[in-house]
Amino acid sequence: MRAVQRAVVIVAVAALGLAGTGQARAAEVTVFAAASLKNALDEVAAGWQAATGNTVSISYAGSARLARQIEQGAPADLFISANTAWMDHLDEAGLIDEASRRDLLGNRLVLVAHGRDVAPVDLAPGADLAHRLGDGRLAMALVDAVPAGIYGKAALEELGLWASVADRTAQTDNVRAALALVALGEAPLGIVYATDAVAEDGVTVVATFPEDSHPPIVYPVALTVEGTRSAAVDLLAWLGSAAARGSFERQGFSVLD
Repeated sequence: MRAVQRAVVIVAVAALGLAGTGQARAAEVTVFAAASLKNALDEVAAGWQAATGNTVSISYAGSARLARQIEQGAPADLFISANTAWMDHLDEAGLIDEASRRDLLGNRLVLVAHGRDVAPVDLAPGADLAHRLGDGRLAMALVDAVPAGIYGKAALEELGLWASVADRTAQTDNVRAALALVALGEAPLGIVYATDAVAEDGVTVVATFPEDSHPPIVYPVALTVEGTRSAAVDLLAWLGSAAARGSFERQGFSVLD
């Protein structure tokens, strides 16, 4: 009888040990990512979760807002910015693991219009962009803080078009909000990333900004100094995998790593 009891105890302890091991292997990684990454990164995260059994919680917003939240102590394991400036900001504050940082993706800047099959817009220097707006406004992300808005303003200035539309903009907290204004018809035109246009059927790309009209659009990624280290490191590596590359490229990103 004692032998049977001993066997039951051994089995129970082993089962608890296995359960504990499973719990140790499973982890949740928190990612703060630029809003323009949503479609592609959701797909990448789903693949990683299926492969590892871990889970990913992703907070999407403008890079400026996310960087400030990390600066204020918000828990994040990984940060993916839509420009290098906000990653530099956190780097200088000692809030990212500098050794883990790398440039992950590239993008293009486009002008979109509400509806389908809309006539192209001339973005040559001196073009009458204000005339195409009619009584409406040009939707774009915040030009002094959000990367898409910063790139957009730089491009318009380089092309000599900013002065004519500076007081005709509808600025939003992130690029997806600007895209939504155009898709809903609340703004006739908007400046977004090429990848945003791919994700929205309610808009037409009517022009692509010359690459030399604005700084290169680069998405850096890095671990923060806090967080779930082993699982976060694994997810960071997955972002450079062939599976992740396919997801990013299908959404129109160029993979830099």
